[in-house]
Amino acid sequence: MADVSTLLRAAICALGLFAAAQDATARIYTLHGDVLGELALTTTVREDTIADIARTYSQGYKEMRLANPGVDPWLTGEDTEIVIPSQYVLPDVPRSGIVINVAEMRIYHFQPPRQGQPQEVATYPVSIGRQDWATPHGATKVVSKVKDPSWTPPASIRREHAAEGDILPAVVPAGPNNPLGRFALRLGFNGYLIHGTDKPFGIGMRVTHGCMRLYPEDIERVFHSVPVGTTVRIVNQPYKLGVSGGKLLLEVHPALEEDVHSGKFAEAFSHVMAKIVPLSVGHDIGLDWAALRGAIYRKDGVPAVIGAIAPRTAAVTQSRDLAARLP
Repeated sequence: MADVSTLLRAAICALGLFAAAQDATARIYTLHGDVLGELALTTTVREDTIADIARTYSQGYKEMRLANPGVDPWLTGEDTEIVIPSQYVLPDVPRSGIVINVAEMRIYHFQPPRQGQPQEVATYPVSIGRQDWATPHGATKVVSKVKDPSWTPPASIRREHAAEGDILPAVVPAGPNNPLGRFALRLGFNGYLIHGTDKPFGIGMRVTHGCMRLYPEDIERVFHSVPVGTTVRIVNQPYKLGVSGGKLLLEVHPALEEDVHSGKFAEAFSHVMAKIVPLSVGHDIGLDWAALRGAIYRKDGVPAVIGAIAPRTAAVTQSRDLAARLP
């Protein structure tokens, strides 16, 4: 199989998606169909690290590593081509409020539509809970917003830090060393927040005690644009399927460690086909089986075109489905 980075660069070239640097940093998109943004390329200077580039382009650390598996994260070198995975298939959820997909470590904010204007969606990378402090899944709401929050670490976290020789105070005051950063959204899940951080290099990793962290500049945007009462849905979708311009796109992320151990997503092909088959009702679908298998194999978080889709002509009966046409 060809080198993953080579395949990605070939796809970018074929689609003409050489987005300029200022475009690749866009975080707010007009909602058209199931796919946001475009892939992009940039080049490094010798001092760049993957974490530096990730923050510049509003990417998380892990998604940058997945898209650039052959690049040393700390010594990227001079004039190294870097793929910016700034294209996203939307999660399969109602398109309203805040949606956090823990599998991709990314938040989507579906902004209320304005009269006569298309709906917009903003997206940002997040850090989520470690395996032993997993971020909860389900639906909740933003119950309050706090600027310059103090942090009262639970006894369990104080004990954990004390075991490592780090004695935490009962209350960490607001300021540059506060782990919550300058802005926090409190959720209906007791004790869980969407907040900023004093350690932005960790965005896009599993490093929290269950809360969701954003870059300081991103949480400020979210804080000022999300009203109290906004619905928050936290989902776990490593396989995302979308339609754009008559093309069927599949975005695959590695399953979380606990899901690997439990075998939750072990039958990858079955999970993907379960998403494709319903689309065959009323549509003709032509699958590129090699592209589909390649996307599942790579698990690089980059949307891949796996086929074409078109409304079924009147001459074809509605009873014809995808299963009847599979080899």
